[in-house]
Amino acid sequence: MSTLKIGLVQQMCGTDRQENIRKSIAGIRACAAKGAQLVILQELHTGIYFCQAEEVEKFDMAEPIPGPSTQEFGAIARELGIVLVCSLFEKRAPGLYHNTAVVLEKDGSMAGKYRKMHIPDDPAYYEKFYFTPGDLGFQPVDTSVGRLGVLVCWDQWYPEAARLMALAGAELLIYPTAIGWESSDSAEEKSRQFGAWQTIQRGHAVANGLPVIAVNRTGREPDWSGVTGGIEFWGQSFVAGPQGELIYQSPAGEEDFAVVEVDKRRSEDVRRIWPFLRDRRIDAYEGLVKRYLD
Repeated sequence: MSTLKIGLVQQMCGTDRQENIRKSIAGIRACAAKGAQLVILQELHTGIYFCQAEEVEKFDMAEPIPGPSTQEFGAIARELGIVLVCSLFEKRAPGLYHNTAVVLEKDGSMAGKYRKMHIPDDPAYYEKFYFTPGDLGFQPVDTSVGRLGVLVCWDQWYPEAARLMALAGAELLIYPTAIGWESSDSAEEKSRQFGAWQTIQRGHAVANGLPVIAVNRTGREPDWSGVTGGIEFWGQSFVAGPQGELIYQSPAGEEDFAVVEVDKRRSEDVRRIWPFLRDRRIDAYEGLVKRYLD
């Protein structure tokens, strides 16, 4: 399968879990109706972005995998005959939680999962309080539509993660995301942040000769603790081709259910003219496994 139709579900989320799930499913159906074979949901799409503050009660939002959400979304994948990428708050054991992406096959079965490896801890993004770093490595998930290199949000800033997925044979790099502007950011800082976010991911596309799909949440979510003014998630989900070319970008501040066509054959063509994998000096990269070269 060379040409692949990919659905992006960019949505707003609130405190009503069932309403969030209803929106996700409506977006999935809208994308499938436009011919999507693969549909990607944003990070933690069944609830609010609860990491704005540290609150023990928020662990109650987690669920096992497999569990209720994989069952419900698996049934939708089976009904529509699509491959579906979900993003869930996983309860692995009492006191042990992960930020986990799940890939559901078109028959509703679980093709694989990825646990977020890089965990941020910044103002309004207190993820280290909630998530244990992933322990499944950078392993693509094999599906009926191809080998998917699924990563999650903060992973998108790390070229090592994208490279390892590419070296393991990923055909697409996929990033369910929840990123936005904290209330005190200036207009200039907002512009710089968004530019950096998109630029580095387009760089992953170039460096690895692979399409990149980033699906971000949108809308303003208040900080229930009152410490900050909340986060304005900037949306602007996008698809970049294997030379970093921008194929599609969702609007800011709006929900968007879009379908974008990607030709996976172009990765082979691009890698033939830009053979970065061939020319890597793997004999000289020992320093990459060190924290810093003092």
